[in-house]
Amino acid sequence: MKEDYYEILGISKGATVAEIKKAYRKKAIEDHPDKNPGDEKAEERFKKAAEAYEVLSDSDKKARYDQYGHQAFEGGGFGGGGGMNMDDIFSQFGDIFGGGGFGGFSGFGGGGGRRTVKGSNLRIRVKLTLEEIANGVEKKIKVKRKKVAQGTTYNTCGTCNGSGQVTRIQNTILGRMQTSATCSTCGGGGQMVDKKPTNADAHGMLATEETVSIKIPAGVVDGMQLKVTGKGNDAPGNGVTGDLLVAIEELPHAALQREGDNLHYDLYISFSEAALGTSKEIDTVTGKVRIKIDTGAQSGKILRLRNKGIPSINGYGTGDLLVHVNVWTPKTLSKEQKEFFEKMNDDEHFQPKPEKEDKSFFEKVKDMFS
Repeated sequence: MKEDYYEILGISKGATVAEIKKAYRKKAIEDHPDKNPGDEKAEERFKKAAEAYEVLSDSDKKARYDQYGHQAFEGGGFGGGGGMNMDDIFSQFGDIFGGGGFGGFSGFGGGGGRRTVKGSNLRIRVKLTLEEIANGVEKKIKVKRKKVAQGTTYNTCGTCNGSGQVTRIQNTILGRMQTSATCSTCGGGGQMVDKKPTNADAHGMLATEETVSIKIPAGVVDGMQLKVTGKGNDAPGNGVTGDLLVAIEELPHAALQREGDNLHYDLYISFSEAALGTSKEIDTVTGKVRIKIDTGAQSGKILRLRNKGIPSINGYGTGDLLVHVNVWTPKTLSKEQKEFFEKMNDDEHFQPKPEKEDKSFFEKVKDMFS
């Protein structure tokens, strides 16, 4: 089981943005590779801290993490900040320590070596039915992504000698000042196209269409974003491939309404069915089921079908299906029917006699949400 992001940084859930940043900086300095050469445990802690900071420093990701935990990013093979390599961390979070290097270490860039470029991410939207959300599903989606064309070769950039950065030294009244900037010739990748096919673009890339298999776990919610690592666009040279970001869209169901992990179903029955009792077949996300309506059923009665709802994305069980019984009042009556009900007006069996177990509307709503 993955460690809690708040515990990794040693902060509480109520920590401010400044406190999160301060805690991450402290952890990163303690476990930085330059300070702990050859220490694999320190490097692992360094990566975990970066992963935690990536999520908690982003308000949207933090909100999803607080609600759904790691499952918000890792359902069925997806990852949030998981799988980050050192180049990812150096390139994404270097500015947290300011422009003046990393506290005396070799800098947030892997000891001054070539900066690894990451390909751009791709975003798609996947529409799911309630049945697919309840049971989990594997989708095969066609994705257009850029890949390094076969036969493309790269050589070291002559401007930055492969470092991806250009260093300049200036003499000022305060002494010699050294500044570094991304190489404008190679864009920071440290490499330039040497040879490429005629149908490739200037960076040696070729637009291709690929079928990607996406395993979506049960219990996802509308608006949730999942990530398939390494299925975005390639990066030139020996760069890191981008990711495929999958946004979930929940399609409306004809008969069921979702509320968190619970489902609601409106069942309409006639006067005679309510008085005599009946059985009805209704839809669920796992197929049809038949339920029994007892004699004397009252309009507004709620039947709870345990574990017939949506599985929790966090693994906390399965929600219920709440069946709302509505007694349908006919709007038109024949002469004989009118005469029958007129005769029943004064009949004791037709007089309202609510019992203690016949809860009020507000009590039913309270029970429904408890």
